[in-house]
Amino acid sequence: MATADAGPGAFARAYPRAVVALLTVVGYTLVIGTLYVGLPIYPTISLGTVNLLADAIAVVNTVTVGCLLAGYYYIRQGDVRRHRAFMLTAFGLILVFLVMYLLKTGGGGRKEFVGPETAALFYFVMLAIHIVLSALSVPLVLYNVVVGVTHSTEEIRQTAHAKVGRVSVAVWSVSLTLGVLAYLLLNHVYTYEFVRVTGF
Repeated sequence: MATADAGPGAFARAYPRAVVALLTVVGYTLVIGTLYVGLPIYPTISLGTVNLLADAIAVVNTVTVGCLLAGYYYIRQGDVRRHRAFMLTAFGLILVFLVMYLLKTGGGGRKEFVGPETAALFYFVMLAIHIVLSALSVPLVLYNVVVGVTHSTEEIRQTAHAKVGRVSVAVWSVSLTLGVLAYLLLNHVYTYEFVRVTGF
């Protein structure tokens, strides 16, 4: 058995989809509340800190893609231990990303792309795909993490973990890669206008 017979772990083991649905709603609510409602829970940060967080986010997301690809490689080789280590590292990194992103956006503000029309069109299309894939990846990633940490290796084989995992690695990796490319265009290739967050 991968978990105890009672407690939150037992519930997650018995009802992984319910846990995933709950965590997904909580995650979406936090992000949407920060972006569009202006949750008053963040300290005010300077543009310099916003830029520092943007740089750190790009690094974290790049390393996360590497972990995802390594995890996928090792499960294809039958190495469950390394697969698990890399995938849990990727999940831990994405939690670090989330904290930095919410602080950057909720305590600082957003950057609006300033550049040629053709470049702007490319940037916004890429950003839109990134956002859609990010939203789609949340329940997929959470399902695999919940099942992965609450079931034994033999039990996992009886679930949709492998099938969902293949989709989530593809969706998540593309989303993160597009996010890093958008960061490069916004911060290093072209420029931006900084719009500070305002209270509601």
